[in-house]
Parts: sequence; C-alpha cells; structure tokens
Amino acid sequence: MCARGMRVRTRRWLRVAAVVMAGGAALAWFATPYVKALAFIIDVSGRDVPGRRWLPVQVRPVDAETIAVATRHGAIEGRLYRPMGMTGGASRTVLVVPGLHAAGVEEPRLDRLSRRLAGEGITVLSLPLPDLRKFLVTPRSTDMIEDAALWLANQPAITPGGQIGLIGISFGGGLALVAAGRPSLANRLDRVVTFGAHGDLPRVIRYVCTGLLPDGAPQPAHDYGAVLVLIAALPHLVPPEQVAPLDRAVRVFLDASMVDVSEPARAAALFRDARDLGAALPEPARSVMADVSARDATRLGPRLVDLAERVGGHPALSPERSPAAHARVFLVHGAVDTVIPQTETPAVAAFLKRSGASEVNWLLTPTVSHADATASVTASDVWALVRFWKQIFT
Repeated sequence: MCARGMRVRTRRWLRVAAVVMAGGAALAWFATPYVKALAFIIDVSGRDVPGRRWLPVQVRPVDAETIAVATRHGAIEGRLYRPMGMTGGASRTVLVVPGLHAAGVEEPRLDRLSRRLAGEGITVLSLPLPDLRKFLVTPRSTDMIEDAALWLANQPAITPGGQIGLIGISFGGGLALVAAGRPSLANRLDRVVTFGAHGDLPRVIRYVCTGLLPDGAPQPAHDYGAVLVLIAALPHLVPPEQVAPLDRAVRVFLDASMVDVSEPARAAALFRDARDLGAALPEPARSVMADVSARDATRLGPRLVDLAERVGGHPALSPERSPAAHARVFLVHGAVDTVIPQTETPAVAAFLKRSGASEVNWLLTPTVSHADATASVTASDVWALVRFWKQIFT
C-alpha cells in the first residue's frame, strides 16, 4: 500500500513537473523575441546600460567589406556586412539608407546599426548616397535607392530569396518610401522601415522655417533644419557669384553642428570659422550667413518659407506625392522631433493606407529625438518600442 502510494505520488509529481517544464518552455518561446528586441535597442542606442549583460542574447561577429553598386547616376560605394564565416546568402538581406550626413559609412550610428543587424544573422548593405552626404535632398537620390534595391535583390549570392528589406533614416527614409512605390520594386521588398521620415517635403520645409506644426501649434524647430533648406535655396537668395562662397561658409557651420554634442571644443572652433567666413562675404550673402550663425531658425526661416515648393516640390521627394509602397511598412518617429516633425509619420501612414498599402504600422516614441536615443525614458516607453521592433523582424 505504501509502495503503491509512493508510485501515485511520483506519477503526480512527474505530471506537475511536465506541466511546469512545458509552461517554462512556452514562456521562454514567447519571451525570447522580446528579449532579443530589447537587447537590439540597447545596443543600437550606443548607451551603456548595466542590465544589458544579463540579457541572454549573443550577437554574432561580423565581416565588413567595401562594395560598389551601379545605378543610372553612377556607382555608389557602400559597405556590406555579413555574419562572420557566412559563405552563402543569409536568410534575410537589408538595404540601409541613411539621411543627411557627410561621414558616409564611417558615421558611428550608421555603422553601429548595420553591424548589429548583421549580428542577428542578416546581410546588410549600408549605402550613404552622394547627394545626401552633401546635405541635398534630390530626385536622383530616389532613383539611386530604387536602383540599389533592385540590384541587391538580384544578387543570388547575397540575396538567395530575391526579396530584401529596406531601412531609411531621416530624409533617407522619406526617399526610401518613394522608391518602394516604384513598379520595378513590386514583389522585391518584404518590408520598409523608416526612422524619423518625412511624408511631404514642402510641409517639413514650412515647419522648419516657421516653427509651426501643420495644425498651427507652435513647436520651435532646430536651426539645423532651416540651414539644410538654405543649402538647396542658395541660388534663389544671392547672386550667382556669391553662391559658392556662401555655400562653403554654411557647410562649415553644418560640420560644427554634426559634432556639437560629441566634440564641443571642435564644434566651437568650427562655428567661429563659419562666422569669420560669413563676415568676409559681400551683401546679401553676409546677412544670410549672419542669420545662420545666430542659430535662430526664426531669423533664417522667413527668407526660405516661400521657397518650399520650388526647393522641395518634386514628386520624387515626397511619399505623399508618389505611388504607395509595395510592401509592409513600419514607421518609427520621435514623439517630439524638431527637424522632421512627429506629425509627418501619422500623416504619411494615413496616406499609405488610403492608397492601398498592404500593411502600415507606426509608432511615435519619446525614446528617440530625431536620429538619436534620448537620455530619459520610462519603462513603458521602452516596452512599447520593444513590442514594435519585435513586429518588424519576426
């Protein structure tokens, strides 16, 4: 009787253990994608988060090589990242198009994102575009994204499945959405992901020139945005002989803006150089550069606001003026973005849905500003971003 009771109790405990183990396995299966998404977000942010080492997520080592991509406007130099030791194509391939930045593939945030994606087992082509590196948003950049995406999808050694993901950042994100709607890329993109992208470029120009959101609500714009508009508008503002020297002074200012936070001493020296170059210019270029150096968008903006359509009105520059993307779309935007305002993402999401896009998902998050992680966020903010990122790559 005692032995039989022991056998009954043993069987009962075995059943309980089996249930617990099954529940634990189910919980681990459910939780793993979220843990991986959290680890990814921490790693890409570039911040030292003490709890990261406790997350059981291993990142594969990565090989990187320079690669040239042919387009109708000439070859572009990019960087191809692959999980180390990979001889064939990965199960997933992604083209990453950054925004306006002169540093190209060496830009630290771009390199960090590309390496981390490759560490997930994804082949990544990082492709800074020549005009965006010169702080210009041009229709030929959209053509280059289209051509590069098609080229990458047609490389069986890199993309065995013939479909790629497309990630666009800042103004590169808006152009990527335009390219994704072109007929040549139908059925060649499995998803499009943007960070801080625009929907309508003239609308963004009007915002950075006035500090007013589309509904008229005030939100002071970063002076950097108005200076970017100025680069394209110079031929409309000063005599032809003043365009080149004023352009040089403005670009020194932009170089300073790029390192304003990371290298304050160098930035201060570059800002002084920009002011000195501006002071040596004849009028009206001297007054324009004085407004730039004042770092006050309300001074520079009135010179530019009436040029919004002339500078940015080409349909190839705005998703909302072009056919909708032929892929699943994921849009992430900082909840308060003073370069490309946060109102752009819900606006372009609504346009894409009206235009018949197959799937559109979007998130406004305080965890990022424009293209950088913010310092102070809540656990619920992080959790919302984790859930959204888990959707993108699962």
